[in-house]
Amino acid sequence: MGLLYQLKDQYKTLSIVGMAKNAGKTTALNYLIEEAMDEGMFLGVTSTGRDGETCDLVTNTDKPKVYLDTGTIVTVPVQLYELAETGLEIIKKTRFGTALGELLICRVADSGYVQIAGPVNTADHRKLCEEIASLGVDLILIDGAIDRKSIAAPETSDAIILATGAVLSRTIRKVVEETVHIVNLYSMDRLEAGPVREMIASEIAGENRITLVKKGGQTQHLDLKTGLGASRFLDEVIDDETTHVYIPGALTQSVIADIHPAKLARVQIVLKDPTRIFIGALPWQQLKKRGFHVCVMEKIEVAAVTVNPFSPEGYSFDHEELLRAMQDGIGDRIPVVDVKLG
Repeated sequence: MGLLYQLKDQYKTLSIVGMAKNAGKTTALNYLIEEAMDEGMFLGVTSTGRDGETCDLVTNTDKPKVYLDTGTIVTVPVQLYELAETGLEIIKKTRFGTALGELLICRVADSGYVQIAGPVNTADHRKLCEEIASLGVDLILIDGAIDRKSIAAPETSDAIILATGAVLSRTIRKVVEETVHIVNLYSMDRLEAGPVREMIASEIAGENRITLVKKGGQTQHLDLKTGLGASRFLDEVIDDETTHVYIPGALTQSVIADIHPAKLARVQIVLKDPTRIFIGALPWQQLKKRGFHVCVMEKIEVAAVTVNPFSPEGYSFDHEELLRAMQDGIGDRIPVVDVKLG
């Protein structure tokens, strides 16, 4: 039983997100496309940038191409249409623009290699997926080609498949540690239902400013859009009446460095979603031991993790050892697949 067979009834859109560049994201995408072909699934494929080219435009290294089956729905910008190594039937010219021209929604006429692309803007991407879904596809796969954080945002897709691998570190322990950290962050608790959540959703989030919520429901908006460089100021304004601190921007160690530990343990930090967190595994564990608590308005569903034992730097891990270590680290809650072994 393949991975997509397990997931197809739970999700309609899946984003493939790389832990880092060269983590095996395109390899994972091809693995899933091949599975869909074997299952006879009617697939839609799009991207948050560009993928399928033979050479990485940033690192100048070889990349796996994207092979699509006959009948697959794919999004291709005008300038890449002629570069497809197969026939493409244009279904619709969309109003979504890219650096390579307006996007076309196409049907693959004959199986072959295609360079795919899509809008970077989250709102446009969501609308594009709605148009693809209206064509009756069984599942949409979204290639996170530009930025793993933006494509992981929960409003983009139903769930993500997280691609990780040897590129993260020369030790399996470190690869597993960093991957499990991201999985745990993405699965963190949502802010519980109640007056505070309703207030943030309806009033505070729209302000796009750091806001303190006090006992009794009073709020204090700060003249800060992010917490960067504002750690001491936050320490001064958090008092005994403060219950929650909503931060619309990034959460880094510098944001909370000067906040008294007792205050950090007493208040709840609220974020829009887990992609706003930029704190590594070890410092995060240290913060949690001190009682630090963060919750999110929306968490991210991690549907599966794929592992790639090869690094473009020339080293690799034993397939079985990496797979076993990752499964032990993540546990039974999420499927883990080696995209090289299947």
